[in-house]
Amino acid sequence: MKLAGFHQRSIGRTADGLGARILDQRELPWKIVWVELRSAAEAERAIREMWTRGAPLIGATAAYGLAMALAADASDAALDAAHALLLAARPTAVNLRWALDAVADAVRPLPASERAAAAFARADAICDEDVALNQAIGAHGLELFRALHAQHPDRPLNILTHCNAGWLATVDYGTATAPIYLAHDAGIPVHVWVDETRPRNQGALLTAFELAGHGVPHTVIADNAGGHLMMQGQVDAVIVGTDRVTANGDVCNKIGTYLKALAAKDNGVPFYVALPYTTFDPGTPTGADVPIEERSPEEVTHVAGEGGSIRVTASGAANPAFDVTPARLVTGYLTERGLIDKV
Repeated sequence: MKLAGFHQRSIGRTADGLGARILDQRELPWKIVWVELRSAAEAERAIREMWTRGAPLIGATAAYGLAMALAADASDAALDAAHALLLAARPTAVNLRWALDAVADAVRPLPASERAAAAFARADAICDEDVALNQAIGAHGLELFRALHAQHPDRPLNILTHCNAGWLATVDYGTATAPIYLAHDAGIPVHVWVDETRPRNQGALLTAFELAGHGVPHTVIADNAGGHLMMQGQVDAVIVGTDRVTANGDVCNKIGTYLKALAAKDNGVPFYVALPYTTFDPGTPTGADVPIEERSPEEVTHVAGEGGSIRVTASGAANPAFDVTPARLVTGYLTERGLIDKV
């Protein structure tokens, strides 16, 4: 990622190697604040309160959280307790369990004296792997975008995205944004319609921040504007990330994704989902079996901006954080192994 003109990852170890350093995404785009996490409890809080977010990055943060727990107490009981604590932080994203299981499996056969170092090494490897996966997703997506742009070479390629599936949701590059960045760098004229993504506005706050930092032309739109733009022929493709894809190909992603997929289907606009293999969940049959996180009503009743938040309704609110897009609405799944039309 480009931050203040320099390439950085969204997570890494602290200088002493015993903690994790993350961007506090609650402060973006107004402030760039790095936070050091020093325990499993702090990692759990950062995930639960969305200091850090995005399925792959949640997994990486949890992996470091488990390593920090083992640095304090490397017993089986401590390993199991930290695993359970971190797993409960966010129930929907499957990468969380995958990363925790990967660390636990790596250390469980080892003596207690070797567990912490092995856990940190596995967490480092998870981060490196995520970067490589996202680069591969971007490379395959670049070829897809070349083909799409060739259909209308006289104008920019117009892409619509929902929520934030960029480097702020991963260790680097992002999933849905990786092909956007690579296409821009390759000289393909790309313009991105950025859904604001109520209620937390991850699009308006985070995706727009990312794209601006990379120099990618973009326009923030109200969530309800996407269908209109598709009907007007101003969207060439929709690309989103996902927190979980079930065995039948259903896509669980930020609330509002389903409506974009419906509009895309009705207007003949291709709808792509970008994800690494770690986000596939063959153990869950369909989207109906995915636990949907219900977050605080205050995220709906209040809007955060520079300087604080204000209340925008006197009524109560419901706040489901995710919805399910049926596989029948998905044109293709963009993975590190290429574009596939079904799982």
